[in-house]
Amino acid sequence: MTMTTDNLTPDALLTLAQWLSPAFPTGGFAYSQGLEWLVADGVVTDAHSYTEWLDTVLTQGAGRNDAILLAAAYAGDPADIDALARALSPSAERLLETVAQGTAFTQTVGAVWGIALPPLTLPVAVGAAAKAQGLPLPTTLRLYLMNMATALTGAAQRLVPLGQTAAQKVLALAQATCTGIADAALAASLDDLGAASFACDIASMRHEVQTTRLFRS
Repeated sequence: MTMTTDNLTPDALLTLAQWLSPAFPTGGFAYSQGLEWLVADGVVTDAHSYTEWLDTVLTQGAGRNDAILLAAAYAGDPADIDALARALSPSAERLLETVAQGTAFTQTVGAVWGIALPPLTLPVAVGAAAKAQGLPLPTTLRLYLMNMATALTGAAQRLVPLGQTAAQKVLALAQATCTGIADAALAASLDDLGAASFACDIASMRHEVQTTRLFRS
């Protein structure tokens, strides 16, 4: 499924920027992927430890897997890919996160762009919608990953705490990471799915029983 050219038009770029911005109504601001528990437990305490956690999520966990699932949904049957995406969710909260956001995404692109999709997990929904709209996969992947990094960094600003300038430094560093993951996903297959983010997955499980919570995951 490798694509050597992007053929990105200004209109396509603006559509992707709209879909994959914090303003798009998927509710991404409500999820932290277990970061809330790690902050409460004293594991993530500053910009440095948050940067390490975000890099792990992107390169070893949800970021990498979501990119592969998105690319597969762009090229294949979204229904089959969606079933796999649900099965890969490491905790009940992470399943809720991807299903709730994906459902909100499909409802909005259906209402605004007329793209008829059933409720899907988020990466599958974005991949299927991008294909239906004729949007280029390479840029879709890059912006999807930056959207994930941006949403999680927004959570970190409320939890760590992380200042605005420090947050932007983290995101600037994440750009190259997102590009690398996106490029790798273009050449990957479903056989390449896998994660080594065990501490992040355990944190999402422990967050489910955390007494005081601001976030849904």
